[in-house]
Amino acid sequence: MTNTKTTRPEMPLGLALRGYTGVIQHLSTRHTGSALSDIELESRLIELGFVEGARVEVLHEGLVGRDPIAVRVDNITIAVRRREAMAIIVA
Repeated sequence: MTNTKTTRPEMPLGLALRGYTGVIQHLSTRHTGSALSDIELESRLIELGFVEGARVEVLHEGLVGRDPIAVRVDNITIAVRRREAMAIIVA
């Protein structure tokens, strides 16, 4: 069993720039500014594969306000709004 915790500082994925790679540490859905409830946002992110220990890479950013972002989660590419990505804590 591998330890997914790292010594890198934790940050919300929503603040990451194109090219960032890291590992999901946990989800924190409070104060994201999402139109979804905390429970609904967490459920949707988990269904999309944003789970603890998954490797993530920011592949692309939208032209307007750098939103949405295209993120590779393990082997899947997903587009997500930055405000929802603020709930995904990575390191």
